[in-house]
Formats: sequence, structure tokens, C-alpha cells
Amino acid sequence: MRVAPILRLPLLALLVLLVGCSHFGKNKRDEAETLPVEQVYAKAKQSLQIGNYGRAEKAYQRLIARFPFGPYTEQSELELAYAQYKSDKPDDAYSTINRFIKTYPTNKHIDYAYYLRGLINFNRTNSFLENYIKRDRSRRDPGYAVQAFNDFSDLVTRYPNSRYANDGRQRMIYLRNGLAQYELNIAMYYLRIQAYVAAADRAEYIIEHYQQTPQAADALAVMTKSYRKLGQTKLADDAERVLKLNYPNHPYLADQKGWPKRPSTIRRMIPLSGHY
Repeated sequence: MRVAPILRLPLLALLVLLVGCSHFGKNKRDEAETLPVEQVYAKAKQSLQIGNYGRAEKAYQRLIARFPFGPYTEQSELELAYAQYKSDKPDDAYSTINRFIKTYPTNKHIDYAYYLRGLINFNRTNSFLENYIKRDRSRRDPGYAVQAFNDFSDLVTRYPNSRYANDGRQRMIYLRNGLAQYELNIAMYYLRIQAYVAAADRAEYIIEHYQQTPQAADALAVMTKSYRKLGQTKLADDAERVLKLNYPNHPYLADQKGWPKRPSTIRRMIPLSGHY
């Protein structure tokens, strides 16, 4: 079939335009793949600084793939982990930062690497649903909290004078209190269902491992009440003596039968609230 002369010119223009676009796109892609390492890093850093973490992640990955060795690659590994962390990709970020720590143990920013590893786990337990209903964090699985505590512990042990060490210590205190509260929640639950042996064991664990936490007072009260219920008078007296000595104003001492007060029925009926 022959094309009418009047249609030939538009078709020819369209063909030229398509070829030109294809050629331009090819050149643009080729340019991105042939830039020197300094410019690739600069583009990745710029994306990171303006908060375009997805673009920064891709740029750092391209740099590392093209230039597997050198100072720019070393710094890119660290900043890639941060970009993944900010993109809410904790698994990728944790894998990247662990690789960095193992590969570059003498890097001048290694203290920050340990700090970032702690931050990744510190924020890992967040979820939209739990934030929305404001569920007590201490009622979650403590696995990531334990990992974060160990990560910050590595930081402050290895680099006690690091600029990040003080913040790491404060986060360790917060995590330690949260872990103690997690154990106390379980001890309280056992106490309410009259599983007194389990309640006493859990409370004793708190006293042994989290002595300086605010939860130690309630743990002593749980031990005292549990041992009384079990008829273990000597153990109950010993626990109560320590409670009176260290926490003379604890509510258990004023109202042994009424402590602890159970949450209201309405609160216990709220789905996922964590109240028993």
C-alpha cells in the first residue's frame, strides 16, 4: 500500500523524533555510567542531603558496583546504609552496615557505624498500627531491643570518647528499662492468673539482671506477694524487708490485698491494647 504524499512529511518527522529521543536517552544513560567516581559520589551525596534517599541509594549502589575499591567506595558504603535506614529498609541497612564494619574496621568513622547499627535496631520495632494505638513498646517481642542494646554497648565499650557515645548510653538506659518492663509485664500477668511460681521466678530475674531500673520495686512486690500465696514465709519476709528498705512508699506496703490494681474492663477489651 502506498502512503499518500500528504502523509509522508508527518510520518518522517515522527520517525526522526523517535530516533532522536532514543539516541538522547541512550547518551544520557551512557553519561551516567561513564562519569568519574568523584561526580558519581557528588550526585549521590546531593540526593542524600536533600532527602531523596531512594535516588541516593541507587547512586551509591552504582558507584560501589563500578568502583569496588577506594575511599569514595568506603564512604559510599557507610552513606548507603544511612540512606537505606532513612528509606525504612532496616534489613538492607543492617546488612550494609555490618558489611562496612567487617570490611573497614579502621575507618575514621567506624564509631558512627556502630552507632548507626544501634539506631537501625532501636527503630526496628516501630509499626504504623502500634504507633496509632499507642501500644506500650515493652509488650512487644524484645529481640530487636536486645540487639540494639548490644550494638550501643559495643559502641561505648570500644569508643567511650566518641561523640556518639553519650547518646548511646542514654539509649541503653532507655532500652534496659524497657526490657525490665517487658519482664515485669509477664510477671504481673502470671500474678493475675495465680501462676505464683512463674510470677516469682520472673520477678527474681528482674532483680538479678535489672537492679537499677524503676521496675525493681514492683518486682520485689511481686516476689513478696507470690511467696505469700505459696506459703513460702521466709522468702516472702526477705523480699518484703528489701522492699521496705529500698522503696518504703511502695503501694503494695499500704494495700497488700489490693495491689496490683487491674486495668478497667473497658481498657482490657480494647484489641491489641496489651492490657490483661
